[in-house]
Amino acid sequence: MRIIILAYFLLAIPFLAQGQTTTSNKTAKAKIDQTLMAWHQAAADANFDAYFDKMTRDAVFLGTDATENWQNDAFRNFSKPYFDKGKAWSFTTLERNIYVSEDEQYAWFDEHLDTQMGICRGSGILVNEKGEWKIKHYVLSIAIPNENVKDVTALKATWDAAQMKKMRQ
Repeated sequence: MRIIILAYFLLAIPFLAQGQTTTSNKTAKAKIDQTLMAWHQAAADANFDAYFDKMTRDAVFLGTDATENWQNDAFRNFSKPYFDKGKAWSFTTLERNIYVSEDEQYAWFDEHLDTQMGICRGSGILVNEKGEWKIKHYVLSIAIPNENVKDVTALKATWDAAQMKKMRQ
């Protein structure tokens, strides 16, 4: 009888561990969601310190313009006047997917946002710094319906050609 109980116990261990991982993963996802919500809210409230406290010191922000590859300090300098005027930007999350590494040291996500530019997509990477999730890399893009791509491509063709020439040099 003891052998049978021991066998059941040994068989149950992986399932119990999986349950703990799932619970832990859900907790990590909830904390990440809170971080991202607070980050977007800090921008809407024009709270510069709260906004940049959610990012790593070496964070990168890629904006919607092809020239916007902001390293943290440059992004701070660019953003500061907007925050100082009390009006940064306001993004409201429409939906978000969060994925967490097995060791819960990094995560990646994608989200759809309601913005002044219409629907945008954000995606990024977070790292766990001493139990606090921080944004390390963020990409913001304007969502363009497939049926409008040809029109948008034509609209930006001249700018794109000039920019590609610069990038190739």
